[in-house]
Amino acid sequence: MKNVVLIPGDGIGIEITAAVKTILETAGAPINWIECEAGLGAYRKLGNPLPDETVAAIEEHRIALKGPLTTPVGTGFRSINVALRQKFNLFSNIRPAITLPNVDTQFKSVDMVIFRENTQGLYIGKEHWIDENKHAESIAVVTEEASRKIITAAFEYARTKEMEKVTLVHKANILKLTTGLFLEVGRSVAKDFPDIEFQDLIVDNMAMQMVMRPEQFDVVVTTNLFGDILSDLASGLVGGLGVTGSANIGDDAAMFEAVHGSAPDIAGQNKANPIALLFSSLMMLEHLDEKPIAENIRKAIYKTLVEKKVKCTMDIGGKGTTDSFTEAVCSNL
Repeated sequence: MKNVVLIPGDGIGIEITAAVKTILETAGAPINWIECEAGLGAYRKLGNPLPDETVAAIEEHRIALKGPLTTPVGTGFRSINVALRQKFNLFSNIRPAITLPNVDTQFKSVDMVIFRENTQGLYIGKEHWIDENKHAESIAVVTEEASRKIITAAFEYARTKEMEKVTLVHKANILKLTTGLFLEVGRSVAKDFPDIEFQDLIVDNMAMQMVMRPEQFDVVVTTNLFGDILSDLASGLVGGLGVTGSANIGDDAAMFEAVHGSAPDIAGQNKANPIALLFSSLMMLEHLDEKPIAENIRKAIYKTLVEKKVKCTMDIGGKGTTDSFTEAVCSNL
């Protein structure tokens, strides 16, 4: 059995984590869940949205599956997700976007993975006032070391998955030092992977290309801010945030999560779609070298989408519930 920290989170998190636990158990995944708290619920209960006990559990077990969290507003706390990524140096955010069977979208051949540098860029929070309430500045940080780690991870993933091309996205024509450095490192790393095609695109062109011919992209690697935006765009191409998984990988720790919100407006109503967190859990199983189990679950999901769409939740065109979807996938296993 492998110990995994489970953070159900807020809103619909409790329902979708329960669904994922049921499906993984049915599939025979050797997981021992260490359940911990974080988010708005933890703040209301313990006065801290990221309790020390939760951090300690991740430090001990080095792997976590996390449902959607709500960061308390107006309390002085920064994003819990950002805090966890920085605490455990989870430098690589990995977001696959794949066209799913029987999910309505005009794009039929999307199969791309976005690698987003997770610890630097504009999201490090280095902001200050020059003239209070009239002039603010934010500092972006890009280093050679962090750039090399994320770009190398993208190339290694492409090679492992037998994908043909890595596309590096930047704005080096304007941000010549920061994203210019990122591009320079990318060109250097590409020389170590002669079997993989390398291209670079300016971010605005990339956004246009993604909605014109998304099928041309395999692995995409970029900086923090650009990756945040483009990964959501990629999810939109295949049905939205409710059907795409996410992984945050570091040198010695990993966190897998649904990137959609906690949706408090439908919490407790058996309407939530577990697919995003379920796909995240499959990435977790692959990380744990449980690839056959992950593939069995993936096949069961696809079969459910094709043969039992009525059992799926309404956000993807079904007439079912969280429970009916869970039951259908378990049946197909």
